[in-house]
Amino acid sequence: MSRITPLSLEQVTDSTRALLEGVQKKIGFLPNVFPTLAHAPAVLAAYLQHSVALGKTSLSATQKEAIFLATSQVNGCDYCLAAHTLFAGKAGLSGEDILSARHGQLNAFAALARQVTERRGHLSSEQIQAARAAGIDDAKIVEVIAHVASQTLTNYLNNVALTEVDFPAINS
Repeated sequence: MSRITPLSLEQVTDSTRALLEGVQKKIGFLPNVFPTLAHAPAVLAAYLQHSVALGKTSLSATQKEAIFLATSQVNGCDYCLAAHTLFAGKAGLSGEDILSARHGQLNAFAALARQVTERRGHLSSEQIQAARAAGIDDAKIVEVIAHVASQTLTNYLNNVALTEVDFPAINS
């Protein structure tokens, strides 16, 4: 049972309702994480603005999903693992790729995201050099960190709230 109950559309202000309806239109349903974020309308708005901005990074959809999966695995977020397993599949990752991404093994982006998350950003020079050797330039390093930070917000929220998973179940 959720410790922070998602708000209904009737419980939120008109401006927050518009944001939630936008999410619902884009995704096809309203995932529980968003009406949970709606308890703090400024945080919901900021998260959505941040997501739009991060949608414009140079990373591909599969690279982003690898980052989200690796980060969510380290942070132990069952909600986000279920959500991003679905989205990663839609982006073209196979079941095997998804499991590999969760463990930071799919590609250099998943590996870097896992390292950033596990080490809370305190990477060694060798880890940075390995990322660069794998083709991740400084701009992409910054983009990976931004995606990890955004994902960590929802990971922590869902872990604290015990948000009810409303995505298809996944294999651990």
